[in-house]
Amino acid sequence: MSVVTNAGQLLDGKVALITGSGRGIGRAIAMAFAGAGAAVCCAARTRSEVEAVAAEIEAAGGQALAVRTDVAELTSVERAVDETAARFGGLDILVINAGVSPGRGEVAESDPEKWGQTIAINLTGAYYCARAAIPHLKARGGGKIITIGSGMGHRGAPGSSAYSASKAGLWMLTRVLGQELRGDNISVNELIPGPVNTAMMPRAAAREPGTFDGEWFKEPEEVAPLALFLASAPDGGQTAQSFSLMRRDG
Repeated sequence: MSVVTNAGQLLDGKVALITGSGRGIGRAIAMAFAGAGAAVCCAARTRSEVEAVAAEIEAAGGQALAVRTDVAELTSVERAVDETAARFGGLDILVINAGVSPGRGEVAESDPEKWGQTIAINLTGAYYCARAAIPHLKARGGGKIITIGSGMGHRGAPGSSAYSASKAGLWMLTRVLGQELRGDNISVNELIPGPVNTAMMPRAAAREPGTFDGEWFKEPEEVAPLALFLASAPDGGQTAQSFSLMRRDG
């Protein structure tokens, strides 16, 4: 799929770092941001995937950098942020998208190691990303942090304790960051995609009766317009808010 080109130059001159951008929602956002004029750092654990996305952006005339990044490791995150700022002269937008979703299972039968890994990537990893990016955003006089949340973080469901708890924590982190950074013209908002056809939630699983009845089941590219809206809003605008593409509450 080529770089999105129908967004004008909403992000002309901006620099964005997007975690988990080797595939799925992160990839779609990276392509859309590049199409809107941003220089993009594609960060994810699988080097071949982010290199492929960056190459596609550059082939279409955009600017991109690929950095293998494990958000569960602070030094890895700091390196990605520093390399982005060094290559493009700063950082304006951070999209915290990297995440995992372990198999369903009630707490009593859950795997403690997988439970901890989920929190480490989905929540602690988000903290690492924000912590590393904030000094660079402040140096630019403002910016955006967009966290990719989940309706499960607002309402939960049996068998989803690790994922729901991590996303609930991410939503609270989003609100606290919004409060802390309001005076720095840095907006921090949550984007809830709802069910999306990705490796984490393939179409077949999402179509099981009772799973997402009545929901808008979308492709990753259909999440990108809301991300573009949040990334291109005025600095110091809406913050500590949740924006959802779900049809039902949460």
